[in-house]
Amino acid sequence: MRTPTGESVLSRAVRIFEAFTPDAPALTVSEISRRTGLHLATASRLVAELVSHGFLARDADRRVRIGVRLWELGTRASPTLSLRDAAMPIMEGVHDVVGNHVQIGVLEGDEVLFLERLTAPGAVINYTRVAGRLPLHASSSGLVLLAHGPVDLQERILTGPLHAYTPHTITTATALRATLAAVRQQGYAYCPGYFHQDALGVAAPVRDSRGGVVAALSVVVPHDDGAASVVPVVRTAARGISRALAAQGAHGPHG
Repeated sequence: MRTPTGESVLSRAVRIFEAFTPDAPALTVSEISRRTGLHLATASRLVAELVSHGFLARDADRRVRIGVRLWELGTRASPTLSLRDAAMPIMEGVHDVVGNHVQIGVLEGDEVLFLERLTAPGAVINYTRVAGRLPLHASSSGLVLLAHGPVDLQERILTGPLHAYTPHTITTATALRATLAAVRQQGYAYCPGYFHQDALGVAAPVRDSRGGVVAALSVVVPHDDGAASVVPVVRTAARGISRALAAQGAHGPHG
């Protein structure tokens, strides 16, 4: 069914779902209306219908958030399930060793989408969150995925702009191209202070049963002299997840 403007009701519902972000997980109907460009009455009607189906839920203060039913359906059919199942036991082992953040991310559009994350009280600052995204050029996971990604994606990112988050962030195409070549050659990304000056990221590729890079396993640790010691831990763990995926015959989230 289409509206008088020609846009389907489903398209409008998708716009409502996309209004929610990691920074804004709960919204009023008025906020949804502003973020989607939908008339307030239209937004209110669609929200009410989505709530009735469990795809959205209302808090006690009438703010709206993504409903458990949508999570349930998405999780049930998600092609990332095999990746998460293979990764979690190994990530827990890495977490025991490094005592900071351990995470796994996949390529989604021009960003890294993080599927899972383990952390600890007092760990170094980290902007990663589950279902959150980071730019490819400024994160260790992103550099691994970009280094092994399609050529057209690499060229698109190389054309910039490459936003600087700290003085250490890669901001030129020449430096990024050289870094991607180094990541492919050495088998990991090492990013001291790229996203926050106090933090250092290390990431290694996770491969599916056909050898394609489908994810990046990374840790975020303090930016100090001992950070290099986590490199072999991350590389070994990433190979372990790859072997687990191969045993499942899994092809990764996009395969």
